[in-house]
Amino acid sequence: MPKFTLLFIFALITAPVIAQHKWKLIADEEQIRIYSSAVPDSKIKAIKVDCVVDASLAQMAALVMDVEAGTQWVYKTKSCTLVKKLSPNDLYYHSEISLPWPLDNRDFVAHLVAKQNPLTGVVTIDGPVVAGIVPVKKNVVRVKDSKGRWVLTPVQGKVRIEYTLHTDPGGYVPAWAVNAFAAEGPMETFKSMKQQLKLPKYTNASLTFIAN
Repeated sequence: MPKFTLLFIFALITAPVIAQHKWKLIADEEQIRIYSSAVPDSKIKAIKVDCVVDASLAQMAALVMDVEAGTQWVYKTKSCTLVKKLSPNDLYYHSEISLPWPLDNRDFVAHLVAKQNPLTGVVTIDGPVVAGIVPVKKNVVRVKDSKGRWVLTPVQGKVRIEYTLHTDPGGYVPAWAVNAFAAEGPMETFKSMKQQLKLPKYTNASLTFIAN
C-alpha cells in the first residue's frame, strides 16, 4: 500500500468549502468517482468524490456526525474522539491518522457543523480544523490547513454525495507523492462508508435537524 495515499483520509469530515475548480477524473470504481484539480498557490491538488448511495439524508448525516465510529470506516484512522458536543448538529472532535514508518502520524481537531436548506433539502456538513482545544502530541504532526465539505442532495429516494477536499498534511511529504496516490485513500474510505451505512443505527436514524 503506497504510504502517501494515507494522507488523504484524515480530513474526510473537515473544514470549509472549496472554491470552484476544473476537475479531472482520476478514478471510477463501484460508482464512486474521484476527481483532482490544481489549486492556485499550492503544490497539493484538490480532491472531489462524487457518488450516489441508497440511503436517506438522515442516514448519511448520522454517519458523518457519529465521529467516534470513524475508526470503522475512515481509512487508517487510529482514533476519533468526541471532545465537546454543543448540539446534535454542532460538535468538536479530535482524530489521529496512522502513517507508516518513517512518517509521523497526523492529527487534527475539527468543529463539525451540519445544516439543511429548508427549501431544497440539501444538507451541508462543514468542519474546519481549529487550533488548540487538544494538546499537540509528541511525534504527531498537527494538521493546520484543511478545506473540505460534504454536500448531500436528495435524489429520488437516494442521496447524491459530493465531497471536496484540499488539505496540507504538514511536515515532510513530497507533493508529487501525495498527488500521485490521491485517489486511493478516498476510494477505500467511500467503499467502507457504503457498508457502514447498512448498520441499524444508521438505517433507523432520525435527526431533529434533518427532514428527509
